[in-house]
Amino acid sequence: MSRDARAPRIKNRAPAPVQISAEQILREAKERQDVAPVAQVRQKVEDLEELDEYRSRKRTEFETKIRRVRQNIKEWIAYAVWEASQGELPRARSVFERALDIDAHHLGLWTRYIETELKARNVQHARNLLDRAVSILPRQDTLWFKYVHLEELLGNINGARQVFERWMSWEPEEKAWDAYIGLEVRYKELEKASELWKRKINVHSEPKQFIRWAKFEEDRGAIDEARMVFAQAMEFFGEEQERMEFAQTIYTAFAKMETRLREFDRARVIYKYALDRLPKTRSSGVFASYTRFEKQHGTRAGIEDTVLGKRRIQYEEELNSNADAKFNYDTWFDYTRLEEDAYRTLASVSTSIDADDLVAARKRVRSVYEMAVANVPPSQEKRHWRRYVFLWLNFALFEELDVGDYERTREVYKAAIAIIPHKQFTFAKLWLNYANFEIRRLQLQQARKILGAAIGMCAKERIFTGYVDLELSLKEFDRARKLYERALEWNPSNSKMWIRFAELERNLFDNDRARAIFELAIRQSNDEMGGLDMPEIVWKAFIDFEFDMREWAHVQELYERLTQKTGHVKVWISYAQSWMAAAIAEEEDEDEVDEDEDEDEEEPTEKEPRVLSADELQARQDRRARAVVKTRETFERAYDDLKLRKLKEDRVVLLEAWKTFEQEHGTDEPDRLRQVEARMPRVVKKRREAQDGEGMEEYYDMLFPDDEEAQAKPSFALLQAAHAWRAKMQQQQEAANEQSAEPEQPANDDESDHASVEPNDEQMQISDEED
Repeated sequence: MSRDARAPRIKNRAPAPVQISAEQILREAKERQDVAPVAQVRQKVEDLEELDEYRSRKRTEFETKIRRVRQNIKEWIAYAVWEASQGELPRARSVFERALDIDAHHLGLWTRYIETELKARNVQHARNLLDRAVSILPRQDTLWFKYVHLEELLGNINGARQVFERWMSWEPEEKAWDAYIGLEVRYKELEKASELWKRKINVHSEPKQFIRWAKFEEDRGAIDEARMVFAQAMEFFGEEQERMEFAQTIYTAFAKMETRLREFDRARVIYKYALDRLPKTRSSGVFASYTRFEKQHGTRAGIEDTVLGKRRIQYEEELNSNADAKFNYDTWFDYTRLEEDAYRTLASVSTSIDADDLVAARKRVRSVYEMAVANVPPSQEKRHWRRYVFLWLNFALFEELDVGDYERTREVYKAAIAIIPHKQFTFAKLWLNYANFEIRRLQLQQARKILGAAIGMCAKERIFTGYVDLELSLKEFDRARKLYERALEWNPSNSKMWIRFAELERNLFDNDRARAIFELAIRQSNDEMGGLDMPEIVWKAFIDFEFDMREWAHVQELYERLTQKTGHVKVWISYAQSWMAAAIAEEEDEDEVDEDEDEDEEEPTEKEPRVLSADELQARQDRRARAVVKTRETFERAYDDLKLRKLKEDRVVLLEAWKTFEQEHGTDEPDRLRQVEARMPRVVKKRREAQDGEGMEEYYDMLFPDDEEAQAKPSFALLQAAHAWRAKMQQQQEAANEQSAEPEQPANDDESDHASVEPNDEQMQISDEED
């Protein structure tokens, strides 16, 4: 920073004796504005001597100024203009020429010089000046415009053309060419104007210039010439994508011209020619024009085709929007679905379309699928691959169902399996779809090899299940057994697999084998084999199996083992309800046997309720009575077990189930229902110390009547002893009254006996408090 630029140093920082306020500053500014400006003194010249004196003084002033600031062209112009205003044109020319000697490239100087001559009507002088000016400054369009404008005003059209020709030799901007063309148009020289357009295109080869030239030819009625202009433009820019993108407005303008001429077929061909060669992401303008054209002048198929193309452009723009957009598989799904629908639409009307269109549509579908599956997820996490795998599956289904190219379908499945990292994770759906495809092609051994490879490479429960279903559908039960055995060796804790294995044997009427499988499942040791993942469903399936087999002893045995193993309230409730369910099942079996006998008769009659004999009715009543007794015993055992383990909520659940049972099956003994209801707890509010140790908190607890009685027994022991003593005293008093007629005993003896039995006051007080 220079020394002068720094702030001045203030020596005296004391406040001024008189302070100036903001109000005072504003008031003074207003007063200065109100003062009228001083009027300029106008000098009045009376005679020639005063005029000469005035001119001499002014010239002296101007000469002094230009001597002091010689490079300031504005002072020179002011000097020359003043001389011209005094009618001294020679002096004015002299000043202008002196100024041009200093700066001959000053546009404003030439302009004022020429305007001065024109005001004085010195046309030839102005022409000479313009000729000099454009020779010195050929790139200044202002001088050229003034030159041709002067010649045209003078009616010298040929001279104006000559000036334009001199100007065009310098290849000026577009406005210069437009002015020359406009000159020829004004004087009806359209052929010359057309030639000028050709020359202009050689200098300014831009799409908009071709379009303007074609519009000029169209306006003057030369349609063939206009078409030739567009053809020349298309040939000039060629078919390279970059140049076509730059010149895509030419195709739109060409098609619009044909539309205005009612040549709709020509316009449609031009649009399709452009869209086939332009990249879809860069041809939005052409496509928008084509869409409007088809909506106005096209058919339904044409409109659908334009909409389809527009959606293609949208999908491609979305996929190319950023680096991560290509991994947006939902967009790929929409894109592939769009192309598949287009292909199916063409295939449905294949008799009326060209086969090449169908082939092209099929290639588009395959191309989109290939681009989609090429975007492999970059991570090794399965959640990132789930959507990606469905692209392969859809691709294979398209080749199989829509195209019917089975070899290509097989190659798609192989490529999909090869690209998935099976050591980290796999997809059972892909393996199963591949195997099902081979089955549809009647390649059973190939399907088995595929599923076997899947099990050996990346075993999975769903693969085992699908393989088993395949073998069962083929009635290959031995193969299914082996698969179940291998699945259980692979994962012995899979409860569902154990159940399916047992159900297979049951369906094959091998009940002993099914029972053995269930036994193996429930006897697994947690230490040795890892246990079952869901043992409760295995127990339930085993019990249901024995129930369906009507093996009641086995059912009760299983319930006993299960209650010893878990003792859950639901197990106890199911155990208790199983007695009545068994009785009802036996009755249903008897009814079904009778119905089967009735159906075997030759003349079937309408079904009527079967009338039971007295013995059958009595047998059923006895069976139900035994079931009720067994159920109550089981409920009682369950209640005692839950009470012993202090499970209050479970006891309530059990009592509710017991109550429901008594309401349904214990109507003959209403006291039983009241006894169950009497065991229901009451809810009380209590207080306890808070868990965080700060103060007390309230909570709700359930108090069962039998728990209260058990808690009350130790508390009333002393009171019961007091009552027993009082009863004994009453008996002794009655015995004493009976012996009152006998000789009285010494007083000391009675007093000693009474004192030995009667409790003191302190003991009685304690008993009352306990009461």
